[in-house]
Amino acid sequence: MREIFAGMPWWVKWVAVPLIAIVVFGGLISTVIGIVIGLLFKVLVFVALVGGLIYVVRKFMNSSSSSSGDW
Repeated sequence: MREIFAGMPWWVKWVAVPLIAIVVFGGLISTVIGIVIGLLFKVLVFVALVGGLIYVVRKFMNSSSSSSGDW
């Protein structure tokens, strides 16, 4: 690989090749980033919903057990 770029100017190695790679693989990179961000968001929503459910169940269990002792 070094032999191919040996006679090329610096801007070909450090500017043109990375730009071509971004153009060619840009859609793939953005898709992967979108999937990862979407998955993290879904995990956060899941954790929030499960936490809320646990909070509501504990609140309901505590209020029902304390009120049943009054009877």
